[in-house]
Amino acid sequence: MSSIPLTVKGAELLTKELYHLKTVERPNIIEAISEARSHGDLSENAEYDAAREKQGFIENRISKIENILFNAQIIDPLSVDNDGRIVFGATVKLEDLNSGAQLSYQIVGDMEADIKSGLISISSPMARAMIGKEEGDIIEVKAPSGNYGYEIINVSYI
Repeated sequence: MSSIPLTVKGAELLTKELYHLKTVERPNIIEAISEARSHGDLSENAEYDAAREKQGFIENRISKIENILFNAQIIDPLSVDNDGRIVFGATVKLEDLNSGAQLSYQIVGDMEADIKSGLISISSPMARAMIGKEEGDIIEVKAPSGNYGYEIINVSYI
C-alpha cells in the first residue's frame, strides 16, 4: 500500500480517536454485550444484536485507523521547503473572481478532508489547481459544474 499523506494535526486527531475507541468504546460495548447475554435467549435479543453490530463497527474503525497510521506519511507544513509556493499543508486564502467572496482552505490528505471545516483533499480539483502557485497568482478550477477563477490572496503554513 502506498503512503497516506497526513498533517501532524490529522495524525494527532486519528491517534486520539483510536485511543478513545480502544479505552472507552471497546470496553463499553463488551459490557453491553455481556449485559445483553444475561437476558437469556440470544436468538430474539435485539439488545444483543445491536451491541454486536456496534462492536463490529468499532472494531472496523479501529482497524482502519491503525492501517492509516501505519501507512501514514506525516508531513509538518512548517518544515516543508516550499520556496513561497503552495504545497501540501498550506492554508490558502482565495478570492472568487466572479463574486469577490473570500474563501480559506487548508490542503490536507484524503483521510482528513472536511470541506465544512475548510480542509480540502490534495486530490481535489481545487487543491490540484493551487499546488505550485504563489500569492497573487490566478487559478482556474475545472469542476464538474463548470470552471471557476480565483486569485490567491495569502498562503500560510500553520
